Amino acid sequence: MNKRFFSLASFMLIFSVLIAFNANASEPNQVDTISVNSEKMGRNIKNVVIVPAEYHDPEMQEEQYAVLYLLHGYSGAYDNWIKKKPELQDLATEHSVIIVCPDGQDSWYLDSPIDSEMQFETYITQELVSFIDNHFRTIADPKFRAITGLSMGGHGAMSLALKHPDIYWQCGSMSGGLDIVQFPDKWKIKNRLGIYEDNKDSWKEHSVQGIVENLTSTDQRIIFDCGVKDFMYNVNETLHKTLLEKNIDHDYISRPGNHSWKYWCNSIDFQMQFFAKGFTIAASDSTK
Repeated sequence: MNKRFFSLASFMLIFSVLIAFNANASEPNQVDTISVNSEKMGRNIKNVVIVPAEYHDPEMQEEQYAVLYLLHGYSGAYDNWIKKKPELQDLATEHSVIIVCPDGQDSWYLDSPIDSEMQFETYITQELVSFIDNHFRTIADPKFRAITGLSMGGHGAMSLALKHPDIYWQCGSMSGGLDIVQFPDKWKIKNRLGIYEDNKDSWKEHSVQGIVENLTSTDQRIIFDCGVKDFMYNVNETLHKTLLEKNIDHDYISRPGNHSWKYWCNSIDFQMQFFAKGFTIAASDSTK
């Protein structure tokens, strides 16, 4: 082969690769990490935001999206979900939903009465929701918001939604610690609410089980599940029975599995289908 021709062909190949690389590099990200200021806690909190693949398409700039808030578990962080389940990008695209994964530290997603640094109920329900609605093309309506999470995040999601039905219409939990009263010495809960023996009323008021026991009715869509070999299985079964006794509609699933990412990465697929159906119902109702 002519050396000059080979050199020119090589140059053109390298040039085309560089052009392709630069084009891809300039494309907006489907996954971003953002910092949101919490005035109540006086600090910035990190969050992962996942948008559908078409979000940045110029032809889709009038499109607005429902939002799923997805919470991590105890000792976790805001980026747990996207690292363990990168397919969340595909789920966001498939269901045309924005997914937000906030950092909740070890807060149990409540406003601690004894620790001003842990005011995550206010952060998740007010400060973060307001930021997301103001900076992303969301449908700023409770019917188009859902919240779920794993373990500590499952408890947080259910408690936040049940206490704030004006913010979230749908809620869920995966392997959630849904009755914190059963774990008085575990997972720093006493660092948030004080020692159980001295603060029994506060513990019950903050527990999903306690909230449900005082619930008379709700039109919220609820889904929760737990593996039969999970150490949280009994509290999930108890909550299911309480909801049945109170005739409160919900979907409850128990299936093989334990307290593991393998279980949660499978569970979120089913929960996303549940929430997507709810968003479809909400969209249909809004056109009537």
